[in-house]
Amino acid sequence: MQSTISPIRPPRTGASATISDVARLAGVSESTVSRVLRQKGFSSLKVRIRVQEAVEALGYVPNRVAGTLASSGSSLVGVVIPSLSNIVFPDLLRGASLALDQAGFQPVIGVTDYDPAREETLVAAMLAWRPAGMIVAGIDHSDRTAAMLRGAGVRVAELLDIDGEGIDIVVGFSNLAAGRASAELFLSHGYRRIGYVGHYLGLDHRAAKRLLGFTQVLAEAGLPLLASEIVVQPSSIAAGKEALARVLAVDPTLDAVYFSNDDMAVGGLFHCMENGISIPSRLAIMGYNGLDIARLSPQPLATILTPRLEVGRRGAELLFAGGPKEVVDLGFELIEGATV
Repeated sequence: MQSTISPIRPPRTGASATISDVARLAGVSESTVSRVLRQKGFSSLKVRIRVQEAVEALGYVPNRVAGTLASSGSSLVGVVIPSLSNIVFPDLLRGASLALDQAGFQPVIGVTDYDPAREETLVAAMLAWRPAGMIVAGIDHSDRTAAMLRGAGVRVAELLDIDGEGIDIVVGFSNLAAGRASAELFLSHGYRRIGYVGHYLGLDHRAAKRLLGFTQVLAEAGLPLLASEIVVQPSSIAAGKEALARVLAVDPTLDAVYFSNDDMAVGGLFHCMENGISIPSRLAIMGYNGLDIARLSPQPLATILTPRLEVGRRGAELLFAGGPKEVVDLGFELIEGATV
């Protein structure tokens, strides 16, 4: 008789998927699931496919510590971030580590390089060791990663973005609103011929949301984005400098350029200094994040200051506060600087 998949619902957040759940959904025995997952013994291709589909649907992660350390509880918290080269994420980690240290927990850190497949791998590896909680940057994940986090049986804190549906605890600010505020600043100073320099829009969802908010405001004012340059590499001062040169070559009449972050904008500032482009009388520029190098330079950069350390601290604290699912908006600060 042909076996069928039982129509069971994936477990809700806080209820960890078990091997029994996988077996019921796949329509096979627990021992069969175990053989497939351990790649031991014989199982038909059809059965292996059913088991893998059930694993992915439930977000099931094999328990690597079952029968060993699990009974004593874990002191580890998984932390998954996209980069360590941008000071934003070390600041986030510092805030989270302060709270975790006080609560007696130890962060285990993984870096995705903005790669969704890498995030899946890291989340699966961390959940296999049954951490006490998970902290991840952003709220946009692959279906597989989201399923694993929902079925993990631990609290999950998603940080730095509140524009969308979170899994459990969400702490951050609106990137969409930050983009809108940046465009409104340009328009309030009379700039109308505006371009954009950014990075990784297909993978950096928060930067993409800021650009969306920015272009929404321009469209509401009847203005197009006249030129843009998206680099296919991590953001950096060098990348920003080179990209501004290219975007000005496309349209030398631009009177303002919005950058995806301060790293890129500082590079743009250096390009202007090197080429005698007066800021802001000839060209206005603006970044995002409120990095020290941008705010404390001789000509302070217009930017958005984000509370990264506080986001990390609050997110880590809420993991173990015993509260309900919630969204915490910590807001941001618009800094006009001297470049608009």
